[in-house]
Order: sequence, then C-alpha cells, then structure tokens
Amino acid sequence: MPTTLSRVNSSAATLTKNRTEGSITPASGMCVTCVDGCIGMCEIGKSAYRGHEVIYPQPFGVITSAAEKTYPVDYSHFNIMGTAVGAYGIEADSDKAIFPAVNLEVHFGHDKGIKFRYPWIIPGIGSTDIAKNNWEGLAIGSALSGTGLTIGENVVGMDPEAVIKNGKVIDTVDLKRRVKLYQDYQTDGYGAIIVQANVEDTRLGVHEYAINELGVEIVELKWGQGAKNIGGEVKIKELKKAQMLYKRGYVVLPNPTDPNVIKAFERGAFKEFERHSRVGMVSEESFAERVDKLRKAGAKYIFLKTGAYRPVDLARAIKFSSKYKIDLLTVDGAGGGTGMSPWRMMNEWGMPPVELHSLLYRYAKYLHDKGEYIPALVLAGGFTFEDLIFKGLALGAPFVKLIGMARSPIAAAMVGKTIGRTIEENQIPVYVERFGNTIEEIFVTATDLHKKLGKKEYDKIPTGALGLYTYYERLAQGLRQLMCGSRKFSLEHISRSDLAALTKDVSNISGIEYLLELDQTEVDKILA
Repeated sequence: MPTTLSRVNSSAATLTKNRTEGSITPASGMCVTCVDGCIGMCEIGKSAYRGHEVIYPQPFGVITSAAEKTYPVDYSHFNIMGTAVGAYGIEADSDKAIFPAVNLEVHFGHDKGIKFRYPWIIPGIGSTDIAKNNWEGLAIGSALSGTGLTIGENVVGMDPEAVIKNGKVIDTVDLKRRVKLYQDYQTDGYGAIIVQANVEDTRLGVHEYAINELGVEIVELKWGQGAKNIGGEVKIKELKKAQMLYKRGYVVLPNPTDPNVIKAFERGAFKEFERHSRVGMVSEESFAERVDKLRKAGAKYIFLKTGAYRPVDLARAIKFSSKYKIDLLTVDGAGGGTGMSPWRMMNEWGMPPVELHSLLYRYAKYLHDKGEYIPALVLAGGFTFEDLIFKGLALGAPFVKLIGMARSPIAAAMVGKTIGRTIEENQIPVYVERFGNTIEEIFVTATDLHKKLGKKEYDKIPTGALGLYTYYERLAQGLRQLMCGSRKFSLEHISRSDLAALTKDVSNISGIEYLLELDQTEVDKILA
C-alpha cells in the first residue's frame, strides 16, 4: 500500500512534475527542498503563472482523463469463482457447454423491449471535442455491435448551426447527425441511441425535439457523473462562439460580452473562455413532473444517470426510479471523465466505485424485498475488460443488467481511426505493421464484417468504428470464457456467489463472502 492515496502536486494530466522527483513530501506533494529560482514545473508553480487553467487536465480536446488516486478497495480485490460441476442455462454436457454457446444478450425496459447483443453501454458522451471528433467510430461501431450509446449533455447548445426560437430548439445539425449515424447502422432492432439532457438542455427542449423530430425513443435525465459534482464544462477559443453560448444561457467565464474582457482577449491576454453548465436541483416533485411530461411528449423509455454523490442521493435516485417506473438507472462511481472535469475534483471527490455499487445493491435489495419495482441498473466507473464486466454484473446481481464504459470505447475508436490514417498515408508504425499493411490484415474482425455487410456497405465503415467493433468482439469472447468457467451460460444466471472477496475489508464493504469462508456449508457436508 502506498504511503499516500493521492498524487498531490504533479501529474501527466496537468502537464506538471516535481523538480526532485525522487524525494517528495507525501502530504503536500511538494519537493522536499523547494528552491528559490525554480521555474515552476509542479502544479503549485504552474498555478503561479497560469492560475485557473491548471485546474483542468490538459491538453483539452484530445484527451480523456481519469483519477490517479489509489482507493483502499477496488474491483481487483474480488476474484471470479469457477466450478467443476454442472451448468446453468444449458445442458450439462461437455459437447454442448462450450464457451461459444454462452448467450450475452440482455433484454430490459418496462416491457423488456430494449435488447442488446452485449451487456454494456456507453454512458453520456456530450459536447467535448474528443466525443465530436470520434463520433463516427463510436456511433457506427456501437450500432454494428448492437449495444447502446448515449448522446450526452450540451450537444445542442454547443452547435453553432442549431436553430433556437423563443428559447426552444427547432432544428440542429450536430444532434441530428449523431442520431442518424447510429440509426443508419442499427440492425435487427439491437442496441439503442439515447439522448441525455441537463439543466440547459431541458430549458432548450432538447428531449422533446429528439423525440418528435429525430425519432428517438429513449431519453435520459441527468443528475451528474462520477468525474465531478458540478456541471459540464468545455473551453472555447473563439469570441463569437463564447458570446453565442452566453446568449444561450450558459455560464461563460470571463464574461464574453464585457468590453474590457473583449479587449483583453483580442490583445492575447488570454486565449480561451470556459463554458460551464449549471448544477441541477433535484426534488421529487420536479422529477415526477418531468417524467410525466416526457411520457406525454412520446418518450417510450426513460433513463436516469446519477453520479458519485453521498448515500442519501443514491437512495433518492433508486427510490424515485422505482416509484416513477424509470426503465434504467446508471450509477457512476468516482474517478473518471471524458471531458474537462477539474483534476483535483476528479481525484478527491465522491464515492469510489466498489463502495457506491455495494450500497446500490443493498438499497435495491431492500426495495425488492418489499415488493417494489427495480429498474435495470448500470454500473459505471473505470470498467475496461471482460473480468471487470463480469465482476460488476456479479456484484450487483440480479439487478445490474449492464456495465457502463466510456474512456475505453473512446480509446478503441481513436486507435482505429489513427491506424486508418496511417494506412492511407502509408506510414504504418512498426508495432502495427507486423500484422500487415491493409485494413483486412490489421483488423482481425474486418473479413467477417465484410462478409456480413457486403462490399458496398463495408467500404463505408470508418476504421474508428472497426476499432470499437473489434474491441467489443474481444470483450464478448473474453466474457463468454469467464462465464463458461463459472458454468453460467446466460447473463441471468450470474450471481454474487460467482465472486469471492480477497480480504475481510472488501467482504465487509460489499457483502461478498470472504474467500476462505466460501462454500463452508457444502464443504462440511462433503467432508462429513
């Protein structure tokens, strides 16, 4: 265990480092000897001349970021349990109970009308450049895979070509493009495109527009995320755009309509404005009213996403979702972000994933045991591979139906896009070139996808989408192997008993049995 849980004064995220990298004061993160004459490479030093800019991960627009904090408990403190006996969801026959036979489909919603090929979803990815610049890959890759993708907050408000009259949106370019990209490649009804809304989106009527004009069936209310406890933010480099956003009701710093600020910007005193969203004010009355309005507007399914807030807010989220028959609730643990979340906040705020998800299970079981409705639950917060997906599904079983992932799908789409560019430019890196020099040689799923779609459709697929599709194919096969080893051949059979806690501490937090106490009753019967 490290002497401290946090990196305090230097990080790749803020492009800072200590002068004495080998000798750091643990509590403050300062160099053991801070000398007069240092140019200020650490976060304190950089803050002395760049101020509030150093609050955020950098460089903005081309990165996602996640906390460096080491929590006392994480998902690595569980192990997946297998067995040598039997099979669930398939005949216990060695010729039939093989891992390719594992069924990963999941159906959910009030009428079980939403169906995914795989048990994961990309939660809200909104108006940041990193999302916009990779949307082709994310939308097409998700649609081809039959999984869900959520269009996050502020997409309409940030669209300079959106048409807004009397404070309401009547036409868009960016949101329309994002929805259509997914819908055009959705096959056999699998997967879903979801439109999320925050305070500003709700005021603009984004949900109503998406339902009535774009044919969106699923909308999501947002109470926050695991990366921060304030509204979303981005950086703006153009004065006119900053003024447009200010006019549309956003908090823009500094004020782009102030003559003194305009003069300072034009002479180069600063180069970027910050656009911030407002924090929501949750009440049961307003929540119930909004859900009712959305249903009357034509929403077929309604989701809710909440973040790493304190336990009482988690209780509100699941109770309100139960009472007002929300179809899906996403609970996002602290530590990650896809946009410009404040770096210190990302590291030091909120409920960590294991603790938050354990409380969610406890609250869901309490309501379920009282006979109350439980929506499909989604766990988010640092999930990347099949082992973590299995652990999340098992920790929250039988209520958790999906795992939310954002940073890793974005990474897969970005890598796919980059490889495609290097192929076009005939500058394939040696690390990649060992697999070949064409798309079909490098992307292992390309041949099968070509056969499935036919040449005409296949040729339209961007390599960003191939990257995401191929990453998902790996996750699916890996998850099938883990489930087969646990003898669970469909998702509804995964249970909390498929996990073991490696320490008493994590057992106490999660309610998962400690490894050495597992199966004790059955063991005693066999030995006796």
